[in-house]
Amino acid sequence: MTAREKRCTPAVRDGRARKARQFADAFHTIHEWADEPGDVADACVTLAVHAGIAAADAICCARLGIHSTGDNHQQAQALLERADRAAKKHLTTLLSLKTTAGYSEQSVTAADLKRAERAMEALIKAMDATLTG
Repeated sequence: MTAREKRCTPAVRDGRARKARQFADAFHTIHEWADEPGDVADACVTLAVHAGIAAADAICCARLGIHSTGDNHQQAQALLERADRAAKKHLTTLLSLKTTAGYSEQSVTAADLKRAERAMEALIKAMDATLTG
């Protein structure tokens, strides 16, 4: 375990899973109720990123007993790859959109929004399969 990893208890695992679902639910609510989905695309992608990160943490907790902490996304991706190789690509997709959606003056595109939604849903599905399997 490195300094940027934290041991997981069942409470940590379940808390991260709960947050993943909460962010995903907020994504869907905001997206559904927006007059123009493009008007809320950056907020939705940011929610998808947070949902994906939390889902990745829950997967790592369940399979490895640890999860990544801090801002080192490469480390988080490497840890998720150890826990679930297929899920890593979805986290990578979300993290590639994080800066544009949350920190840039540019807006994400409609295609970016769709990619983020698909990646988020895939990570939530992987998390649910891990936690119930």
